[in-house]
Amino acid sequence: PVSAGMKGSAIENFSCVIYNIFLMNCTWQAGRDAPADTQYFLYWQNSRDEEEMECQLYIKDENCRNVGCIFQNVSIGMEKAYFLVNGSSKDSLIQFYDEYIDLYKIEILTAPLNVTAHCTRDPMGCIITWHPPLTSHVENTKCFQYELNIQNK
Repeated sequence: PVSAGMKGSAIENFSCVIYNIFLMNCTWQAGRDAPADTQYFLYWQNSRDEEEMECQLYIKDENCRNVGCIFQNVSIGMEKAYFLVNGSSKDSLIQFYDEYIDLYKIEILTAPLNVTAHCTRDPMGCIITWHPPLTSHVENTKCFQYELNIQNK
């Protein structure tokens, strides 16, 4: 359902990414037809059991308008997280934007740890081993698939 407010005033191109295991970065662009004084505010809820929280660390553009947020200590749960960006302007009512996101789908995984290669001259060739990457949500390391790119130098 479209929210009440001036058409074209809701944010656009909302996206979030999780990186370095527990950091999350969300960004957006101001609505095309939003008044110049429009300011946006991001709220999110990691699960239905947790309370809704406002962003603590906004990313601002050159006009001091909030265009993103950095979250720390994010943990990935089983449920979709809920995001809501609403806006305010002294001139008009601003439409809100909301979205449910599976956090595990937006995580950029760290590289595998302790990669070692042991190569011999016999037909066996090389044995390459590694440990799974650190992540805040996968408990079963069998879920990971790896691709090796071996370049003969």
